[in-house]
Amino acid sequence: MSQDNAKTVYLKDYQPPAFSVESVELTFSLFEEQCQVRSNLHIKRQHPGQLVLNGGQHAEVLRVEVNGELLHESGYRVSGEDWVIEAVPDEATLTVLTQLQPQNNTTLEGLYKSSSMYCTQCEAEGFRQITLYPDRPDVMSVFTTRIEADKALYPVLLSNGNLVEQGELENGRHFAVWHDPFRKPSYLFALVAGDLQHIEDSFTTMSGRAVTLRLYTEARNISKTEFAMGALQRSMKWDEEAYGREYDLDLFNIVAVDDFNMGAMENKSLNIFNSSCVLARADTTTDAGFQRIEAIVAHEYFHNWSGNRVTCRDWFQLSLKEGFTVFRDSQFSSDMGSAAVKRIEDVTLLRTAQFAEDAGPTSHPVRPDNYMEISNFYTLTIYEKGAEVVRMIHTLLGAELFRQGSDLYFERFDGQAVTCDDFVRCMEEVSGRDLTQFMRWYTQAGTPRLQVTDEYDAATGTYYLDVRQSCPATPGQEQKLPFHIPLAVGLLYPDGTEHHLQGDSTLVLDVTEAEQRFMFKGITQRPIPSLLRGFSAPVKLDYPYSREELSFLMSHDTDGFNRWEAGQRLAMAILQEQIGAIQAGEELEVDPALIAAFERVLDDTDLDYAVAAKVLTLPSEAYLAENAQVIDVEAIHQARRRVRKVLADALCARFRERYHATEPDGVYAFHGSSIGQRALNNLCLGYLLATEREEALELVRQQYAEADNMTDSMGALAAVVHSPFTTVADELLEQFYGRWSEDALVVNQWLSLQASVAGEGTLAKVQSLLQHAAFDWRNPNKVRSVLGAYGQSSVGFHRADGAGYEFLADQVIHLDPMNPQLASRMVTPLTRWRRYPAARQAQMRAALERIAAQPLSKDVYEIVSKSLA
Repeated sequence: MSQDNAKTVYLKDYQPPAFSVESVELTFSLFEEQCQVRSNLHIKRQHPGQLVLNGGQHAEVLRVEVNGELLHESGYRVSGEDWVIEAVPDEATLTVLTQLQPQNNTTLEGLYKSSSMYCTQCEAEGFRQITLYPDRPDVMSVFTTRIEADKALYPVLLSNGNLVEQGELENGRHFAVWHDPFRKPSYLFALVAGDLQHIEDSFTTMSGRAVTLRLYTEARNISKTEFAMGALQRSMKWDEEAYGREYDLDLFNIVAVDDFNMGAMENKSLNIFNSSCVLARADTTTDAGFQRIEAIVAHEYFHNWSGNRVTCRDWFQLSLKEGFTVFRDSQFSSDMGSAAVKRIEDVTLLRTAQFAEDAGPTSHPVRPDNYMEISNFYTLTIYEKGAEVVRMIHTLLGAELFRQGSDLYFERFDGQAVTCDDFVRCMEEVSGRDLTQFMRWYTQAGTPRLQVTDEYDAATGTYYLDVRQSCPATPGQEQKLPFHIPLAVGLLYPDGTEHHLQGDSTLVLDVTEAEQRFMFKGITQRPIPSLLRGFSAPVKLDYPYSREELSFLMSHDTDGFNRWEAGQRLAMAILQEQIGAIQAGEELEVDPALIAAFERVLDDTDLDYAVAAKVLTLPSEAYLAENAQVIDVEAIHQARRRVRKVLADALCARFRERYHATEPDGVYAFHGSSIGQRALNNLCLGYLLATEREEALELVRQQYAEADNMTDSMGALAAVVHSPFTTVADELLEQFYGRWSEDALVVNQWLSLQASVAGEGTLAKVQSLLQHAAFDWRNPNKVRSVLGAYGQSSVGFHRADGAGYEFLADQVIHLDPMNPQLASRMVTPLTRWRRYPAARQAQMRAALERIAAQPLSKDVYEIVSKSLA
């Protein structure tokens, strides 16, 4: 295993930079075989120390000057990526000339080419791949950028800020000069040059300024841009109304890029998007795709304040911008659609994926103590758990005080690089609350567990809740201090009415001790507790609900999230019972309570369609695995298939009735009720096909043939691909590809669907997909669609012979030299090897050790070494 440059960076070692960069002028001379970058940095001493610049492997340094004088080798030393300049005046102009070959940069960091387009990705440490620079978020500067290129090949030249000059040059070349008046760190720098088309619209801010909005893409995709433009306008309006944040420039650009490691990037005034996260049209994009695009457009726009105007001091504070902004985009999505459904979706992701991360070898706090490669810390813990931490502050303070705290934060730290502590102190200041203990959410890793019991004294009308909290050991943290956990509770009487707690149906309890008792007086009969309403904290909750109580909460709980949660708990109990029976080689009847509960939901025509679809969805295999002590892949898969088929057979008539009753009428529309209709309709179709009846197969054929939108097309196709009707599945897959082979984003859905099938034959299918004309190793979306989907395919990946593990190891080894960041993400399924039975542990560990024996990037080395430790 290579350990080149694999040094660990520690939060405790943070030191402010010795020099600031007051301003920087960049000149990019773009050619087909190479490009040159000239940077003029105007630096000024702030603290004692040496000038440290960072330089990456893709930037060949041709010349360095200090105040016009050539810097000789005796004037600097190089250590890894650090260039230490020995003697620099307190104020100076540093000029650096570098040469790049963007067309050969497959890492997609720094400056690279996507198809025929030049583009950049500088977060986290990509700017050093362009030029020497103090490439850290607490060095903020004013950037002026000049771009020169062949006008015929690259008619569009974009960078941050305002276009201040453009013109013609000799030999058919032209130039554009962009100036960004707002100080920013280098990770927010962006450049795009290409043959692009755009749509244009505008937005008038609350102070009356007109902002020009442009969305650029290649000509073949221009018809897919209108939805994102509307999402941008809705985001701008919402941020003004919800947070009082107004956009600060006269131009806002978005560019769609096919080859991109991330989803999107919030570069100041020039957001660069993975094309899959911005391009949408009804016939090519599912409802879930539209919702994802709206959320990501909002997320990147909201970063203009929570990330750009106020940024993070160092990368340990990454969740300061990402967690806060994920919380903001979640609020936005809730307001744009169903708040209950959005909360269900967020918690589902958290509990299946982030909880698994918390329990794995790469577990880390929301604010990590150390890292080896910062790109490995763009994790669900930073983003999703970080958002939950902000949500808990919102819950503890209430909406009004939280808004006051965010206003204070933006006003006090505008134009600065700050820390998570600065954010929390603003919340303390406006509320008067001491959040010292709450800060443990930033410093302690792992998922806390709440064990709740209760007691009712009928003689005194007193009800007690006893809460015990604990948190398992995680790497580097054996012992955990008690967290400050907001526990939202409601109390329901057997007739379905709610007891009002301090004037409200929901009361937030402050759980701060390892063991704590809460007392409620004036309780007239023993209540059924509705615990952790709205999932008020990212914890695991244990309470001995009976199945009758869960059925009751499914019908009567007024909290939308907990109504769904009761159904999930009931289904989980029955599924786990079935898993145990399968492991024991026994036959066990599926508890009729689950069938009755599903029947009530199907008969409830007043229930929101989208909520009904969520309630009728069984817990996923991934969630069942996360809740297992030892993951028995086959037993989990068999149990879920069996329960699903029992439900389908028992309620076939009900599913058929709801399927026909919820068939959308009229032309496709993207709004709440029609989205819910399609979700419930496709869920019913899936259950009908699970009966394995020919009549259900005819419904699939009919829906696929008549669908006027991708949601229904993919709903029918996915249902049959995941069914035993393999001949029909192959037929429709061939038809689908024949129709959409020229649309890369649709083909990605086609690839992912096949790679995610749970079956012994999936590996052979995936191997053939890697050889398919539609696959491209240089495109991260393609790699994620095949390898990423395959790693999540339960029995397809976790084959008894270990061939899936060996295959994935081969692909990680192949991918790492091309794109280390992507390779490190593909290895994740192997890192959880300790959760499986001994035979699989040995197979997965052997695959990791084979990866470890190769020369590795820092990205993959860190993940693999921690997994094997």
